[in-house]
Amino acid sequence: MATRPLTALLIADGKPGHYHQAEGVIAAVARVRPVESQRLEVRRRFVIPTRTLLQMVNWGAAPALVLRLGYGLQARSLPAADLVVSAGGETLAANAAIAKALGVPNVFCGRLRRLQPRHVSLVIVSLMRFAELPNHLVTLPPSPIDAAPRAINGEDAARYGRTSPPPRVGVLIGGDSGTFRYTSQDWLQLTHFLGEAHRLRGIRWLIATSRRSGPDISDVIAAMTSKAECGIDTLVDFRTAGPGTLPSIFAAADAILCTDDSTTMISEAVAACLPVVSVAPAACTLEEREAEYREMLAGKGWYRSLPLARLTPETFLAALEEIAPRTSSQVDELADAMSRRLPELFARA
Repeated sequence: MATRPLTALLIADGKPGHYHQAEGVIAAVARVRPVESQRLEVRRRFVIPTRTLLQMVNWGAAPALVLRLGYGLQARSLPAADLVVSAGGETLAANAAIAKALGVPNVFCGRLRRLQPRHVSLVIVSLMRFAELPNHLVTLPPSPIDAAPRAINGEDAARYGRTSPPPRVGVLIGGDSGTFRYTSQDWLQLTHFLGEAHRLRGIRWLIATSRRSGPDISDVIAAMTSKAECGIDTLVDFRTAGPGTLPSIFAAADAILCTDDSTTMISEAVAACLPVVSVAPAACTLEEREAEYREMLAGKGWYRSLPLARLTPETFLAALEEIAPRTSSQVDELADAMSRRLPELFARA
């Protein structure tokens, strides 16, 4: 008898870096059994802080009350589901309340902050210091973007460097965020590098901007695409393309150059089994947990970071020489781990 499709309810806050992680969880479940997913967009009412909503959940407040006061949702209108999944602090209270209202397991990607672990069936985190907490699983942030075909086929990963430049490099451009601030000089350094690396080493570029990329860099990159000497094969301009465009970049690229402001972009490139070099502006500071995570990626040999001011064809290729990318599917690994942690979920027919 065929296994009944599992219905997963993805709670989204509108931020691609968050809901892509939830999509990664659903992709892992789909490795084990058929999945039908539904999406529920939530917006927290700003009159009630997230901390208050989490305290209400901890105190045993009725899920209907948490959802109505915190998000303007009616519990009786929730769609049926077998699993609730989300990422991002603004979805956490909703995740717990909806799972309790439906009486189903739930998965959350990220730290629980003040929420008690008993309210989440599985918490997916990226730092080893959380490994001993109840219901926690340490892994790369989930991503729906699977490993490159060469990794899935068991082929040896290509190694690149000063004697073997990658033919095509994906360039993921972010922008100002939190403590990250890019100046016109930073963007000039990046665009100069693109032209020099193509002229001197023949590298061709597959470029994607993001929702944070301002006109200062987006307009310049768009203008460069018409200049053959820049070597730009592809430009995915977020202003017209919207989110969800990175899989095409990862599928065609041999390596990734990423601005340092987006841990999500870095993680997704690492999960895609590509060597990743990030570049940081002078005006930036990583939070302690972000720095710890980046150190883990570097320690595994999957990633290196450079100051933007030092980005040259030579330094970029030298950094690539130090990287041995992943060679296995993160989606498969997460599916195996979740099957062990939530066997009752995967056994349902």
